Amino acid sequence: MREQELIVYRDFEDGALLKDMVYLIENYKKNDRDTLELQTLFYECFHKLLELAGQYGFYGNLWHCYLSNLLVNNENSYSMACEVVGEIEGTINEAVLHDIVILKELYDYDFSDMVNALGIHDFELALNYSCSTRESKVYNTRICKRIVELADRFNKAATPIEMKRVLTEFYRDYGVGKFGLHKAFRVQHTDNGAEIVPITNIAHVKLDDLVGYESAKKKLTDNTSAFVKGKPCNNCLLFGDAGTGKSSSIKAIANMYYEEGLRIIEIYKHQFSDLNDVIAQIKNRNYKFILYMDDLSFEDFEIEYKYLKAVIEGGLEKKPKNVLIYATSNRRHLINEKFSERGNADDEVHFRDTMQEKLSLYNRFGVTIFFESPSHKEFNHIVTELAKRNEIMMPEDELLLKANQWEITHGGPSGRCAQQFIQYLLGNR
Repeated sequence: MREQELIVYRDFEDGALLKDMVYLIENYKKNDRDTLELQTLFYECFHKLLELAGQYGFYGNLWHCYLSNLLVNNENSYSMACEVVGEIEGTINEAVLHDIVILKELYDYDFSDMVNALGIHDFELALNYSCSTRESKVYNTRICKRIVELADRFNKAATPIEMKRVLTEFYRDYGVGKFGLHKAFRVQHTDNGAEIVPITNIAHVKLDDLVGYESAKKKLTDNTSAFVKGKPCNNCLLFGDAGTGKSSSIKAIANMYYEEGLRIIEIYKHQFSDLNDVIAQIKNRNYKFILYMDDLSFEDFEIEYKYLKAVIEGGLEKKPKNVLIYATSNRRHLINEKFSERGNADDEVHFRDTMQEKLSLYNRFGVTIFFESPSHKEFNHIVTELAKRNEIMMPEDELLLKANQWEITHGGPSGRCAQQFIQYLLGNR
């Protein structure tokens, strides 16, 4: 085994297990090695494979899944060049093929002789493993299935060249590392700066789940579609009444455009000082990123909006073409405004300065979409449509009577109120 000779694929995350397994492969036949020491190391590796299965949700041949996961998550010059766009040209292909030859040796390794020599026949469990039904801590079911399927495709690859082709196709279709596998992310501040962390359990919302608001949804999809296709587009502000589907619409487009390379990073206003750090980490990737700011608004004493203004438009560094900002807010004017700031005729210059400062953030959003609370008729339509989708068999008159009684005591008519009413019915039928 020559894992130390790898050129492009080095510095693996979870790479300690690989080094231990290679050590066992190279040394278990040597008579000068302590058999008990090797057995102990083998059991430790066995344990780590089972732990990875529980953590990631892997099943089948865990050794194959482990190696496939290393390749899927290794962000290097080749894998990042291939993400989304596919196969590339150049000498780098020869270096990668050199590595794949070595990795295929590890992939195809037959553990039978080692198992017999060390007397650890239980290792067969790791080569034909059935996972539990609980969700993994790192990957959702969809991602886990893709990696297991990749491991199976590697197993069927007859040559290193074919294995390289399969891997390159995976990078093209799904990307590499956390940005390739996950749809949505949040920002976590660490001692080393901003860390972009995957959100493993995003709601599978579709725009069709939001009843009504057809013009608002079209305006949002038109802008987002232009963005993922590399056409001119704008930062977008979704504003309006609470519970009308603004946040759900953002979740829906995360699901809708994932296959086209769209990723969404949620960031809160207290993290705006990390915006430049976040953008630096994503600006050279072959994905489109939406920086998502939910329930955005500022009081007089909050100055974080100045970071956002500079990032959107006004700083010396140009905002990357693969980054847009989408925000939701319950109010159109994002910065709190008072009548006292309107001034009077004797103070006209100052009040205009104040007004311009207050409006400057809102004006940086080229697309603004208004979500209005539904009328009584529209609310009834939302309720009946949701009841139909959830197979609630109740006379319409009775359904709407209960729905109208519900909305009176639950904040008034809105899509959220209708959804909560349907959830109430489902829980009590």
